[in-house]
Amino acid sequence: MNCEILAPAGDEQTAYTALNAGADAIYLGLTRFSARESAANFDGDALSRVTRYAHLLGAKVYVALNTLVKDSETDAFFAAVREAWERGADAILMQDIFLGKLVKEKYPEVVLHLSTQGGCCNVYGAEVAKDYGFSRVVLARETPIAEIGRISKVIETEVFVQGALCTCFSGQCYMSSFAGNNSGNRGRCKQPCRKKYTIDRAGFEEPAYALSTSDLCVGERIGELVSASVFSFKIEGRMRRPEYVAAAVRYVRSCLGGEGTAALSDLKRAYNRGNYTEGLAFGQKKGFLSRKTQGHIGEEVGTISFRMGKPFCISTFVLRQGDGFKILREGAEVCGAAFSEQGAGGFFLRAGARLLQGDIVCVTTDTAASERILLGERRRKISLTVKMYAGKQPEIVCGAFVSVGGETLERARSAPLGAEQIAECFRKTDGLPFFPEVRVETDGVFLPKSVLNALRRDFYEAYARFLDPVRTLPPKTFEEPHLPPAERGRTAVISEQREDADILILKPRDYASLPEGGKGVYLYLPPLFTGEDEALVGPALGRFEGIYCEGYYGITLAKKYGVKLFAGTGFNLTNRFAVRGVLDAGAEYFALSKEISAEEQRALCTEGAFALSDGAVKVMDLCYCPFEKSCKTCDKRERYTLKDEDGRKFPLRRYRMNGCRFEVYNCAPLSDGGGAARLFDRTLTVGGPPTRGHAVRSML
Repeated sequence: MNCEILAPAGDEQTAYTALNAGADAIYLGLTRFSARESAANFDGDALSRVTRYAHLLGAKVYVALNTLVKDSETDAFFAAVREAWERGADAILMQDIFLGKLVKEKYPEVVLHLSTQGGCCNVYGAEVAKDYGFSRVVLARETPIAEIGRISKVIETEVFVQGALCTCFSGQCYMSSFAGNNSGNRGRCKQPCRKKYTIDRAGFEEPAYALSTSDLCVGERIGELVSASVFSFKIEGRMRRPEYVAAAVRYVRSCLGGEGTAALSDLKRAYNRGNYTEGLAFGQKKGFLSRKTQGHIGEEVGTISFRMGKPFCISTFVLRQGDGFKILREGAEVCGAAFSEQGAGGFFLRAGARLLQGDIVCVTTDTAASERILLGERRRKISLTVKMYAGKQPEIVCGAFVSVGGETLERARSAPLGAEQIAECFRKTDGLPFFPEVRVETDGVFLPKSVLNALRRDFYEAYARFLDPVRTLPPKTFEEPHLPPAERGRTAVISEQREDADILILKPRDYASLPEGGKGVYLYLPPLFTGEDEALVGPALGRFEGIYCEGYYGITLAKKYGVKLFAGTGFNLTNRFAVRGVLDAGAEYFALSKEISAEEQRALCTEGAFALSDGAVKVMDLCYCPFEKSCKTCDKRERYTLKDEDGRKFPLRRYRMNGCRFEVYNCAPLSDGGGAARLFDRTLTVGGPPTRGHAVRSML
């Protein structure tokens, strides 16, 4: 089967665990520019050790340099790319497609994968990535299965099949940044989506994990992804423990073999949030959100009854010291629990709260399962042919690699080396992770044992260098492009209705009923845009001067329909290379990232540049129904209020494009008049338009 199981590695131990569990490739981050800044991550020496081990096993290592890069950081970023490649990386994952294009032009040998943060969800985004030198795209988790098949015909695809899900469209979540000054696009997400919220709709008024998704587990539906020609099956979890990663690798492997059920138990006990969801590729199903529980709930092993007035778990589970449990009631977590003593048909528990008859007991720490999962050492099967003929130099052949000894062999006069003696010597691999099958050809030669051992050591050292060769990239200069200053200021307004402005960006409530466009009117297109969406809005695009698009796919889409492109804030433009890149891509106008300061915006100000200056700030795109598709009882309101435990109120907007989608806006708008806006405990300095530049006002 021509596919790849790709596992996460947040630290060196987990990297070795994943490889020993059978991962075909691992992905990891360096100490800078990693979208998981809280992971241990890797310095250069650790990366070299891991890539060597992986390459000796025939596996690959992908390095994630997938955060947004500010103008002041580009030199360090290019240096990190160069170091990662020279240290053995097999591919570099990047979010900024324009920086990727530049890297590929300077270093054609570097393999680039577009991170899921790049938001590729349709063939247009895939075409842009391919044109810019990327060889693979990591698809947005919201990409429908039909779209996945179409994209796989354009470029190699990588799809998440296991692990945590972001509630917001990848690369477009700004909630942690605006509400807590920790940018997810910079690797510092504090996961506000995992907090409790209320929504002002009947049945949703009580505090719940209203935005917290269950963990993804595609399971045996992975066969449909195989049929869609997906190459790489990705496991999320650079913050997870080694036993979870190992269990996930083995589970995905078993699913590809059609035998996933047995391995699912170990996976649940390692980590299970919300009893899993198949995700959005197959359409939203019940259980996509984990409204009642947020953390690890493990696997059910029994129920509570009472014996001698003490809580007793009726179960066949075999306990060990160190096992841990969690109690659930009506799907919600009650408390943790610990083993007290064994009893017939189960065991007694100690708990931190009063338990009730029928409560569910889940094991969250199974020490025996963890030990079993972590057992085993992977070795690579290799086939050697050792040729030792009198009058010739010894020769060892392993596939395309040939090693020749330095001395001419002599025929033995009395005690020739036997074939089994030679084979036994070469079965020793000097600590390298090989499992050699040795074939010997000889006509009876003599060789001292010390020389034979040296011949073996030299072969394995040379073969290891063959599998993990030294790489070098010549130092090159990335000259910063000159950006001429903007000559005049203009205003663009994002609105649901017509407004007086130089440029109107029309954001419909229902894309099935588009109004007339006209000169100066751009149609807003969201980050998720599928073939069905194109069929809905495509015929009307000619009525507008252009499109305001929140994803890279707009570059190709605008050209197809012959309209102008206004690259939206979803392009996440944070440096002058990206600004130059979007202009070269044909954008008439572009909006700078809403996560950079006013000073940083001024440095990027050029003709066509806009910055969000006042009004509502969108912080999340939800490509699912937060009301769990309760359509029969839906009040179909366009606006709701999402309130957190601190009383902060976040507007929740509904719009329709082949079904309902939702957007979350920040709890406070940017200030009018271009001044900096005070957002609770921080000062957000994206409030004013750049000097002599343009401003975008959100009226939503």
